[in-house]
Amino acid sequence: MALELYAHPFSSYCQKVLVALYENGTPFQWRMLAPEDPETYQTFAGLWPMKRFPVLVDGGRVVPEATTIIEYLGIHHPGPVSLLPSEPAAALDVRSMDRFFDNYISTPQQKLVFDSMRPEDKKDATGAADAREMLDTAYAWLDKTMATRKWATGDTFSLADCGAAPFLFYADWTHRIDTKFANVIAYRQRLLARPSFARAVDEGRPYRHFFPLGAPDRD
Repeated sequence: MALELYAHPFSSYCQKVLVALYENGTPFQWRMLAPEDPETYQTFAGLWPMKRFPVLVDGGRVVPEATTIIEYLGIHHPGPVSLLPSEPAAALDVRSMDRFFDNYISTPQQKLVFDSMRPEDKKDATGAADAREMLDTAYAWLDKTMATRKWATGDTFSLADCGAAPFLFYADWTHRIDTKFANVIAYRQRLLARPSFARAVDEGRPYRHFFPLGAPDRD
C-alpha cells in the first residue's frame, strides 16, 4: 500500500517532509487538505485529533509531526540519501540543529503570522516584538554557525536542512534577514537551489496569495 501524506503544499512543516520525500524519490499519495475537500479533512481529523499537519499514513500506521515522519521514513522506507547519520554523536548534532530551526526560526515566524491575522484589538504587540527579537537573535547565532558550513551540520545535507529550507524561506518574508547576516542569506540561497526544495517551493506558488502578510515578489 502506498504511503499517504495528509498535507498542504504551502505549509512550511509539510514542505519539510516533502523535501525528505523528494530527496529520496520516495513514492507517496497526496491527500490534499483544502477547504474544497471537507471529506479528506474529516478523515485527517479522525486520524490525528490534534489536527496539525502533515500526517503520514503507512498501512495501519499513523505518523504525525514532521521530524518524526522524516525519521520514520529513514527507518521504514530508506532511500539513497540518508538524512540522519548512523553515528550517534553526528545524529545528535543533526537533531540539535533541527530543534533550533523548529524552535527559534519557525516558532517566532509563525507567531508573527498568526498575530497579523488577529483583529486589531486582539493583537499581541509585546509578543510580536519578542518574536522579532528572537528571530534577530537566531539569525545572528546562525550567521556565526554557518560561517564554516555548507549545510546545517557540515558538508552533508540532513534532516536539519529539510526544516531549515522552508523555515528560513518564510522567515525572510516575515522578518527580513538583515544583509549583515550574509552567511544566513547564502545558506538560504543554497537551500532554494536544492532540487528537492525548489520543487516544494514551485508546488506552493499557486497559494502565495494566502500568505497573511502578503507574499513578496521574490523567493
